[in-house]
Amino acid sequence: MKTNKIIKNLKETNLYAEAPCGCEFKLSQAILFDGTKKFPSDAVEIQKQLKEKLKEREEQLKKKRKLTTEKAEITTKSVNIGKNLEKVLPTMKDFKWILPDSRFLGNPIDLIVFNGLSIGKIDSIDFIEVKSGAARLNKPQKSIKEAIENEKVSYKVMK
Repeated sequence: MKTNKIIKNLKETNLYAEAPCGCEFKLSQAILFDGTKKFPSDAVEIQKQLKEKLKEREEQLKKKRKLTTEKAEITTKSVNIGKNLEKVLPTMKDFKWILPDSRFLGNPIDLIVFNGLSIGKIDSIDFIEVKSGAARLNKPQKSIKEAIENEKVSYKVMK
């Protein structure tokens, strides 16, 4: 059977086909043509539209990639600045704890303050995590906070 006759018969049927994306469509409503010959103008137009949409999507993806990279760079810089500021925080004017009582850890929490250490009598211990802006506690920091709040803190001597 010739290709043109097969195409004509398919156009006259009530058959459905499934596209690679999983969508079904009625063959009688599709642009069917002999692929060994020149593409019909309808198919060429649709191909052109699809290529334009693809080009637009590629441009959008490039913009998103660029924004993501820029945002990552800004975030990294902010984190690095924050880590450096944490180290000098105890020397700042608004630091409300006594500097000789403070010990910088940096990770998983920023500071431990042994209140009274400088006068030889510790009456309390503060665990301090420094955050700025919309920064939040990470999982280990939340766990530390919960352990302290639930009084799951102990003192052990190892010999």
